[in-house]
Amino acid sequence: MAQKPGIPKGTRDFSPEEVAKRQYIMSIMKANFEKFGYQPIETPSFENSETLMGKYGEEGDRLIFKILNSGDYLSKADENHLANRDSLRLTSSISEKALRYDLTVPFARYVVQHQNDIQFPFKRYQIQPVWRADRPQKGRFREFYQCDADVVGSNSLWQEVELVQLYDSVFADLGLDGATIKINNRKILSGIAETIGAKDKLIDFTVALDKLDKIGEEGVRNEMIEKGISAEAIEKVQPLFSFTGNVDEKLEKLSALLSASEEGKKGIEELKFICDNVKALGLKGATLDLDVTLARGLNYYTGAIFEVVAPKVAMGSIGGGGRYDDLTGIFGLKNISGVGISFGLDRIYLVLEELGLFPETVTSAPIALFLNLGEGEALFSMKAVSELRNSGIRVDMYPDKSKTDKQFKYAEKRNIPFVVTVGEQELIDGNYSVKNLVSAQKWTVSFNDLKELLSDNF
Repeated sequence: MAQKPGIPKGTRDFSPEEVAKRQYIMSIMKANFEKFGYQPIETPSFENSETLMGKYGEEGDRLIFKILNSGDYLSKADENHLANRDSLRLTSSISEKALRYDLTVPFARYVVQHQNDIQFPFKRYQIQPVWRADRPQKGRFREFYQCDADVVGSNSLWQEVELVQLYDSVFADLGLDGATIKINNRKILSGIAETIGAKDKLIDFTVALDKLDKIGEEGVRNEMIEKGISAEAIEKVQPLFSFTGNVDEKLEKLSALLSASEEGKKGIEELKFICDNVKALGLKGATLDLDVTLARGLNYYTGAIFEVVAPKVAMGSIGGGGRYDDLTGIFGLKNISGVGISFGLDRIYLVLEELGLFPETVTSAPIALFLNLGEGEALFSMKAVSELRNSGIRVDMYPDKSKTDKQFKYAEKRNIPFVVTVGEQELIDGNYSVKNLVSAQKWTVSFNDLKELLSDNF
C-alpha cells in the first residue's frame, strides 16, 4: 500500500481561495510601494553561505537552512571534523549554499554587485519567500513570504518618517485600523548598556531584552544573568521593564537616564525628529509608540528600529525593520546607509481572517458558469464565453455534458454566483437563461444584456 504523502513541518499548501486572499494583500502592498516610489527587484532563493552567515547573530545563524553540495558532498569534508562529529565546522566544507533567511542581506549583496547600475538613493521593494529552521507554531512558519521596502544611499531621517507613513497606508487600505507601530533606536540601547556598565555585553543585553513580551521580566533577568550581566546592572535597567507614558514623556525620561551617554543622546535626538514629524503629518489609523524594550535581535541594525503589532489579535509582530548604516560595508561598499521595513504576509493574512476583514469579493472563482447541455449548445455558449473573457469578465463553461443537477452543484461548491443555461429554446431565440444562485432570481437575456449583468456584478 502506497504511503500517504505529506509536506515538511512549517510549510503549507494553499487553496485557490487562500491564494486569492494572499494576492489581495500583496496587490495592496505593491500599489502602496509603487505609490511611495519603490521599484521591484528579485533575488535567488538561495545564496552563497558566506553571504548569509554571520549577519544575523548566533541565533539567526542556527536557523539558516543549509544546502548540501551537489554530488559527493563529503569529498571536501575535513577528516578530523568528520571523525569528531563536529557538525558546526563540518558544515562549511559540505555546504557552500543556503536558503535565504530574509530579504535584507541579499538586497545588500544586490546593491554591492550592481552598484554601477543603481541610481542612489535607491528605493526597492521585494516580495519573495524566505526560509528559517524555526520551531513551527501559530503565525510562525519555516517557509513564508516577506514583503520588504528599503532605501539605500540616504542618511536622511525623512526616510524613517516615510516608512512609518508607508506602514500606516498599507494597513489603512487593508482595513486594519488601530495597528501599533513600535519604534526604538539601537543607539539608545547602546547608551543604556553603557550606562549600566554592560557595554561589552550589548548583543546579549539586546537579545534578552527583545524577549520581554515572550518570556516576561523574570525570564529576561535570568537570561541576562546567564550571559554574564551582573545583578547590579540588571537592577539599573529595571525601570525599562515598566516604561510608561506618551512618546514625549518617554523621551524625557530617557534623556534623564542617558544624560551621560553621547550615543544614547544621539539616539534620542533621532527618535524625536521621527516622532515629531510623524505627529505633524498625521497617520490614517495606526499609532506610533516608543518601546524602549524593542531590540530586534538582528545585529545589523544601527539606528531606528520598528515593529508592528496588530490590534485585537494575539499574533506577535506583523512587521518590523530599521536602519542598517554599515550592512553593505560587510560586502565591500562603504558609507552607504540603508533603512527598510518588512511586512509579515502570513501573519497579516491570519489577522485579517480572524477579524473578518477580507472583502467578500476577494475570490478567483468565475462570476458565471455556462452549463454544457450538448455539442451545439456548448459551441453557442463558448462563443459567448470567449467574447466575455476578451472583455475582461471571468467566466467558465462546464467541460462535460453531465446531468444539470451535477453542474449546478459544481457551481455552488465553487461559489460561482451565476449559472448560464443554453438549451434548445435559447439556441432558437439566441438568448441566455441566467440564474443567480444566491438570490434564486432568474432572467432570459440577450448577449448584450448578459454582458451588462455580469459586468455590474463582477
